[in-house]
Amino acid sequence: MFAETNSNSRTKHGNVTYSDPNISSTAHDEDFSVRNSSVSATASPGYYEQTRLSGEGSPMTMSPWNQTTPFTKSPWSRYEENLPQNGLVGSLVREEGHIYSLAATGDLLYTGSDSKNIRVWKNLKEYSGFKSSSGLVKAIVISGEKIFTGHQDGKIRVWKVSAKNPSVHRRSGTLPTLKEIFKCSIKPSNYVEVRRRRSALWIKHSDAISCLSLNEDQGLLYSASWDRTVKVWRISDSKCLESINAHVDAVNSVVASTEGLVFTGSADGSVKVWRRELHGKGTKHSFVQTLLQQECAVTALAVNQSSSVVYGGSSDGLVNFWQRGKQLSHGGVLRGHKLAVLCLAAAGNLVFSGSADKTICVWRRDGDVHTCLSVLTGHTGPVKCLAAEEDKDSSTTGDERWIVYSGSLDKSVKVWSVSAQAIDLSQMAAMQQQLSLEGDTSWSSVAPGHSFTSQGRSSQNRR
Repeated sequence: MFAETNSNSRTKHGNVTYSDPNISSTAHDEDFSVRNSSVSATASPGYYEQTRLSGEGSPMTMSPWNQTTPFTKSPWSRYEENLPQNGLVGSLVREEGHIYSLAATGDLLYTGSDSKNIRVWKNLKEYSGFKSSSGLVKAIVISGEKIFTGHQDGKIRVWKVSAKNPSVHRRSGTLPTLKEIFKCSIKPSNYVEVRRRRSALWIKHSDAISCLSLNEDQGLLYSASWDRTVKVWRISDSKCLESINAHVDAVNSVVASTEGLVFTGSADGSVKVWRRELHGKGTKHSFVQTLLQQECAVTALAVNQSSSVVYGGSSDGLVNFWQRGKQLSHGGVLRGHKLAVLCLAAAGNLVFSGSADKTICVWRRDGDVHTCLSVLTGHTGPVKCLAAEEDKDSSTTGDERWIVYSGSLDKSVKVWSVSAQAIDLSQMAAMQQQLSLEGDTSWSSVAPGHSFTSQGRSSQNRR
């Protein structure tokens, strides 16, 4: 099972009970094709369903595999000879459990799983590892020598690289800090209602952390949670500056842009835009607009480096995108997946979408046209997280390439080499032939040489 049990974002679809805004705890592959909002139709605003309870939430918690040390060796498999245009470089099978999060910086890769371990890899080899005391690792972001990890238990843990030994990572704190909790707890006005007959400090998340995002220019960290809020943290002193009541259901994704805008996506089916403003010594985020409102859950967001394009993946397998002119306007829909889109990553003029259908689509943007360059296959479970780094070696050859990392609920991390230049015709033709033999025509829109215009219709590739 690809699961987190005992979580607090539950809804029913037929006889299936969902325990994650993104993933079904008991569903087979076909169950990922539809994902409605998990908000209760009878719950009044500001309240949660009585059954929404947090928990560690993974079958791996009680598995004997969970007893392994974070330093247990797990070999990479290499495929370095005769690489296709977009091909697999290496694959790591994790013994601990399903991969929920990863982050890349330089030559280091950090991976988190439901074993509570965070592993560090360097040049496709095990480099280091450290373990949290509780809470599966749902998000990882890196700011300088600090590593922030968001967990199922609603806590954000802060780790620091040792100055003496860069392979050693020590826990340096938790957000919010004990000092801030003590100071805040003195005033009754600092308590807010989070469930019926239960209140908590506004600076604390009362449910699982789903996503973390950095605005390094401003020194801010954003955390999204199933408790329907987004919290803003100042990295320098670990202070919680603001709590945004962002949505009426679990917030699945948050992305901070470089121009003061913050985007949030939720299981309530909406994508919202917020603008950051200075407010004394803190911040104030005001609502700007709703980009999308639909029945199915919004499961992932990404923004390109120039903040000119916003991408939103949904549980219906579609990726909507918006382009920024004088204001953000809907640019179209990318139709490359049969099941829910679970993660997105933007790099250069490329965007990568990972899905519950076990594939990764590689899209190239040329103006208002997106072309599907390739479909990366190899995972045997839903693709839960993605990260991309520029391949520095490609700068000398003139072929812009990216190293893409993908984590899956099949317990593996895969590393891909992807070119931004041309369509991988051989791979796409093979994929089309396979789908044709299976009688599946739902991918006809990603045929080689085709792309999507701003209206979302298929058109001839423009190069």
